[in-house]
Amino acid sequence: MRMIKQLLTVVLVGAFTITMTWPRSKASAADPAFHVPADQRQLFLDDMGIAKIGNLKRTMHQPSKKGAVIRPDLDMGETSKQTRTAPVWNPERKIFQFWDIKGNTAPHSNVSGYYESKDGLHWSKPIVGQIEFRGSKQNNYMAIALKDGGRCAPGWVVYDVTDPDPNRRYKGMGFHDWGKVTATSPDGVNWTLQDVPSIPSEDESNFSFDEKAHLFIATVKVGAYGRSHALSTSKDFVNWTKPELIFHADELDQELGRIYIERRRANPALQQARFHTPAKYHVDVYNFAVFRYEGLYIGLPMMFYQTGPNPTYPNQDGYEEIQLACSRDLHNWKRLGNRAAFIPASPLGAGAYDVGQITPPSNAVVRGDELWFYYSGFKYTHESLDYVGEYPNGEFVPDPSRDPDRSAICLAVLRRDGFISLDACEQEGMVLTDPFKLPGGKLFVNVDAVKGELRVEVLDCKGKVIAQSNPLSGDLLREPVEWAKGDIADLKGRTASLRFTLRNGQFYSYWLE
Repeated sequence: MRMIKQLLTVVLVGAFTITMTWPRSKASAADPAFHVPADQRQLFLDDMGIAKIGNLKRTMHQPSKKGAVIRPDLDMGETSKQTRTAPVWNPERKIFQFWDIKGNTAPHSNVSGYYESKDGLHWSKPIVGQIEFRGSKQNNYMAIALKDGGRCAPGWVVYDVTDPDPNRRYKGMGFHDWGKVTATSPDGVNWTLQDVPSIPSEDESNFSFDEKAHLFIATVKVGAYGRSHALSTSKDFVNWTKPELIFHADELDQELGRIYIERRRANPALQQARFHTPAKYHVDVYNFAVFRYEGLYIGLPMMFYQTGPNPTYPNQDGYEEIQLACSRDLHNWKRLGNRAAFIPASPLGAGAYDVGQITPPSNAVVRGDELWFYYSGFKYTHESLDYVGEYPNGEFVPDPSRDPDRSAICLAVLRRDGFISLDACEQEGMVLTDPFKLPGGKLFVNVDAVKGELRVEVLDCKGKVIAQSNPLSGDLLREPVEWAKGDIADLKGRTASLRFTLRNGQFYSYWLE
């Protein structure tokens, strides 16, 4: 409880402050497992590879929102566009391919809309000729055909360029009968259901592919601690591990959730839930996106802040935002940014979709020196508010007072490696890495020090400086380090540490190539 009160104090300084003093300030035992592979960026989301740090603060950075990139086609009867996947790059056709999930109207149930783009901003809807709608197959709808004659939406897709069988390079999942069925495709359009057991899952899930480990990663919603998420993985996309619970809300989430709900309720610039029952306030995890980024795993938990039951719908009212977490092994997760929102709700009045709830993408798309996040934004709080009653057959009646254009797929852009920075003001800060065997090549840094500077030293096992850089200044996203004394390229194979000294800047990552 003392730790909870301390963190609550940190969080409540200012409006959702997400800057905190780094907790480590003393030398720690060197990690003998620490190494820096060539071309793998080293970020500062956790303590891995850090021996000593002082006078630096850690800051979580929110991506910059760019607005909706795929909206519902109202003329086609669509009212909602949302996704649980990320665009994939087709290296042969040199295009991005993208899939949504159902548009929350009966004609589009259990289908995905398919899109293509050259730039990731402007998306076309190729005619795929699969699903008849209004007497025509001239549309972009597609589905996985099921054994029972039904269909499901292939809304969770990855591209596996390493598969020797070109007919299996697209791998997808669909939700059916409280499980995730799997399918393969040669083109991302025509899907073949795999004759393998489905992965047990409630309605929400996420799916990504760790190319370096050649590991397929599925997170599935389970009914523990409210809504929580379990992990199932596969090396071959055929045999999957039994889902294991890895992420759920805890006591601190409940403490913070009550504060966040009341703070939002007091802010007229934000979309409000319709129903409020303080005794029923609760926080759980609605969705959990997990993906490999450089040497670790990024988690984007979709936190559901429940404000009370909706008497016209068998669910809780409330809203969702995206937080940030990281892990080295997929099982032990570190919550980041003091559990503030990584992708928060937008304010009312600017025409944004994501004023009510937000769902995460399955991955970030690397575009040069940026990370692009394609997420789903909803104009209203939890989707139950779109309904005011039931037909006798159990279908929900849309609320006629609500805008039929309810949700869209939106884009947010982050500086590459820009999740967390180590920050220093006028007084210098320092971070010393654990010793590691130098792989050779040039050292690069990602640092924003327009009004300051970063200096680098290479230390041998006895702490002696054996190389020293020239100072680096400016907003440098991938800057090679130049050396005033020695050269790291000449030290290949030696065990050494790196000491970075920063003044008036934000330091994001380093790597060798």
